Amino acid sequence: MKILKTFLALTALAAVYAVLSPRSASIPSDLRDAPGPSGAFDELPGSAGAAGAPEALPERAEPSAGKSIYGEDDRLEYFEAPADRRALADSVVSMWSSRWVRPELGKANLFVVALKSAADLCPGERFAEQPAGAFCSGTLVGPDLVMTAGHCITDEAKCADTKFIFGFGLKKAGDYPSSVPESEVYGCKRIVKRALTTSTVGLLYHNFVNGGPGPDYALIQLDRKAQNHKPLGVNRGGAAVGTPLFVIGHPVGLPVKVAGNAHVRDTAAKYFFLADLDTFGGNSGSAVFSARDNRIVGILVRGGRDFIPSPAGCNIHYVLPQGGGKGESVTKIEALEKYIP
Repeated sequence: MKILKTFLALTALAAVYAVLSPRSASIPSDLRDAPGPSGAFDELPGSAGAAGAPEALPERAEPSAGKSIYGEDDRLEYFEAPADRRALADSVVSMWSSRWVRPELGKANLFVVALKSAADLCPGERFAEQPAGAFCSGTLVGPDLVMTAGHCITDEAKCADTKFIFGFGLKKAGDYPSSVPESEVYGCKRIVKRALTTSTVGLLYHNFVNGGPGPDYALIQLDRKAQNHKPLGVNRGGAAVGTPLFVIGHPVGLPVKVAGNAHVRDTAAKYFFLADLDTFGGNSGSAVFSARDNRIVGILVRGGRDFIPSPAGCNIHYVLPQGGGKGESVTKIEALEKYIP
């Protein structure tokens, strides 16, 4: 009876806290998957350079609270990045709905759409002409093990309908990819481990006890061992405030980008830290690295607004000072490191 009374008292206290707290008690609306009807490019109906593709374009994401570019836009193309970071990018995957990946004569055609159309970008905005189509990002952390965000792969059916693709990036200026070798396309065998709090009670508990949402991650076993791609190492000590960072992934479903010149801002919450990373929808699941040792310290999972309307009626990137905004949220590697080889 005493235990029951204690539980009821804590539940009531949590409910009061949820009402009075400035933190949200609902699932964040700014999860970092690519824009579209359901917050991802799952329903991508357009294609650039793929024969027989539908002509319609995906719906745009609605703006959400927060910021995405901190200071200068530090995103680099694959070919622009330093050699050590290009080597890391070789172990990063873009994640695609299977119906937008079509094998043909040893290659896989990717159904994509120009970012300027998908996001209604104003003339002159960065990457406007580039193809977009991936809905999330991931990283190889075992011979056949990919690490991503838990909200990217919601269940086994979603996993079975997802293709994990290496090498979607620019090898030289203007060389926009619309296909990859078929050997670079992998399927899902199973979900090894996944965590994502969705219940109201769970969110109340995490907000009250752990300072914010619970962990958001997934480990996926591929349908075969990855060939010519190395599993990347994790920093099992985690990251402290001030740790220099960079992230590698597929912002807004674009070809891979490497973004650095960021730092850990806040590590108070149990399961995630905040950082001033230049990330967008589509970066969900991206590995966040310590710039001190090039090892993974977390998974990019939540962020803020990507674009805002201009007076002309089209959209522009949302930019704040380097120290401004609320920061992007990264699941701490400590939440899942015991499941990584």
